[in-house]
Amino acid sequence: MSPIFDKLFNKNGPRPAPAQAFDALFAQAMAAVAARNLERALELYDQAIAADPSRAEGHYKRANVLKDLGELAAAMAAYDRAIALNPGYSQAYCNRGSVQHNLGRTGDALASYDRAIEIAPSDAFAYYNRALLLQELGRWDEALVSYDAALAIDPAYADAHYNRALCLLFQGRFEPGWIAYEWRWKNAQRLGIGRHRTFKQPLWLGKESIADRRLLLHSEAGLGDTVQFCRYATLCAARGATVILEVPEPLLDLLAGLEGVSQIVAHGSPLPFFDFHCPLMSLPHALQTTVESIPAPHKYLHTDPQRVAQWHRTLGGRTRPRIGLAWSGNPDNPIDRRRSIPLADWAAHLPPEFQYFCLQTQVREADAEALDASESIFRFADDALDFASTAALCECMDLIVTIDTSIAHLAGALGRPTWVLLPEPPDWRWMRGRLDSPWYPTLKLYRQSSPGRWEDVLGQVADDLRGAF
Repeated sequence: MSPIFDKLFNKNGPRPAPAQAFDALFAQAMAAVAARNLERALELYDQAIAADPSRAEGHYKRANVLKDLGELAAAMAAYDRAIALNPGYSQAYCNRGSVQHNLGRTGDALASYDRAIEIAPSDAFAYYNRALLLQELGRWDEALVSYDAALAIDPAYADAHYNRALCLLFQGRFEPGWIAYEWRWKNAQRLGIGRHRTFKQPLWLGKESIADRRLLLHSEAGLGDTVQFCRYATLCAARGATVILEVPEPLLDLLAGLEGVSQIVAHGSPLPFFDFHCPLMSLPHALQTTVESIPAPHKYLHTDPQRVAQWHRTLGGRTRPRIGLAWSGNPDNPIDRRRSIPLADWAAHLPPEFQYFCLQTQVREADAEALDASESIFRFADDALDFASTAALCECMDLIVTIDTSIAHLAGALGRPTWVLLPEPPDWRWMRGRLDSPWYPTLKLYRQSSPGRWEDVLGQVADDLRGAF
């Protein structure tokens, strides 16, 4: 028996029955979980199971702690034990499916979710998890069915609304998609999409006239999102608004000359007076954007001519075609493990008859060795490439080849010829099946044939490079 019984029971009295011991330790473990003391919770669940190994809930709760600690194989074994003890344990099936999903066992995960739903058909969470998996597998129509089932059970399920919106947008069903996308603010911080901003001035979603009014447009997520959706400032100005644009400080110089913007301020700076406000990614909803009506000029951002001239002097005379490269993005992005490509894999496919230039301000440690070993990829010092300088460097390239990161949006907004390498499934904004983008006329899209398979994409890019120049 555990020493904890000396505190819970009189150590000189009779030993507690297994049920009593289990219940006492189980309660202590749940309190430790609530306090986020997971290591201690794991110890207490181990002791509870030692007192009575026949209680399925002990194995289930222990599995949840192991899952939170990232010990996925051990969590799987604990969920399996809980299910063996209680074959009708729907929550254990559902959470086991989540672990299987994280381990890449997608078929097993789907079977676990299906079994959880079979046991508990009113469990919205099981439908939601199932939908997330189907969405990741690119089975978008089936994912929508599962999201709809979750929302039929729980109409206020914000995460289901948000991810359902991404499915709709991916399919080009923009009208319902933009409406559902407004649910992102219910759990914005946890979803990693920025902080929900509130002001005393009202939110503008297209209903009120903004003629002769001051409208604050504020960024909300990543730099690439800001570059993509800042284009709507021009349409707001065309409605008669005086547009104030608030953006992250790294974008301040680049966006200073954006058409339609009367004043630009850095995020965190004091804001001038305004009448209405709107997050940038709510503007397609406010302006009722369809696939056909996306505002997509050839270019809508412009670079500083002096910066461009300086880069031309730095690069010297052109001896071979210049190709700008970006192969990895923000590692904190939820899809980064799918979208980023190890440089060593990419470098092996680069035709030698070109000059390549790294457009990234940061290079991961895993890629540094391949970059140092490459004689054809030139890298500038990190402090030479702020966003405005990177934009000017893009103007000096004959072609930009990039993964789905902010560089893709920057190059597209500048109207530069750009090839974007997309994972399967891609982010919603690249939509289904297209080799072009309705957002950026100068982009060409390269898509994986199956999840994780870059070999064919890199080979096709190499062939197309040789044929393009």
